[in-house]
Amino acid sequence: MNWIKQQVKNIVQTYKTNCPFEVSKSKNIHVVFWNLHHEIWGFYKYERRNRFIFINNNLEIHQQRYVCAHELGHAILHTKVNTPFLRTNTLYSVDKIEREANEFAVNLLLFDKNLCDYQTNNDILREFGIPCEMEQFLKKFFYS
Repeated sequence: MNWIKQQVKNIVQTYKTNCPFEVSKSKNIHVVFWNLHHEIWGFYKYERRNRFIFINNNLEIHQQRYVCAHELGHAILHTKVNTPFLRTNTLYSVDKIEREANEFAVNLLLFDKNLCDYQTNNDILREFGIPCEMEQFLKKFFYS
C-alpha cells in the first residue's frame, strides 16, 4: 500500500469518516468559505501553527467537497507548505505536491466505496463529485 493511501486509511480509522469537512474540523483545520475569483477554487495556508483551507463559496457543493479534500491533503501531507491557488487549469498539474494532494483527495472521497457497481470511470467520478481530470488516480486507487 502506498504512503498516501495509508495516510487516508489512518485518518478514516481515527475519525470514523471520510468527509473532508468533518476531518478538517476534527483536526482543528479552519475551513473558510470565501468569495474568490471565479477560476480560483481554493488554497491551503499555514501560519503560526494554524492551518486554514480557503474554499471558493461560489463553487457547487460537490466541487467544494473535492477542494476541501484536496487542500486537506496539503494540510496533512505538506503541513508547513503554503500552496498556490487550486485553479481549474491546474487540475492537470505535474507538480509533485499537487499530484499528491489530488491522489489524497481521490483516495479519501472513494475510501471504502464499492466501485464495482459502476460501469465507467466517469460514472464513479461523477457520483462522488471528483473532477474528470482525476481519472488518472483511479488506476492508483484500484492497484495500490
